[in-house]
Amino acid sequence: MAPKKQRDERKEQQWRRWLRLWRASGLSVRAFCARHGLSEPSFYAWRRVLQQRAAEPAPFVAVQVVAEPASASASALEVVLAQGRTVRVAPGFDPATLRQVVRVLEEGPSC
Repeated sequence: MAPKKQRDERKEQQWRRWLRLWRASGLSVRAFCARHGLSEPSFYAWRRVLQQRAAEPAPFVAVQVVAEPASASASALEVVLAQGRTVRVAPGFDPATLRQVVRVLEEGPSC
């Protein structure tokens, strides 16, 4: 199998312009090519190639959306309790659990 030829984007864009001009001109292919110094076989070949490319389905790329992890320093809480105890609370904490933890820490040792 022959290797696939690399696309020349500038050449493709130029032929797209020629085809737009031809359609707007109302001229036959032969007259248009003669007026612009274009090869008729090249004109027909490029017209066919560009029609085929236009008919190709757009490439489909599967993507997976992943939630961006929250920055711990940007939205974390830091609670400083009596006697200098510190509780760092990550985003998405459970308020009821935090209340229980603070209550236990504030009570101190139960000896």
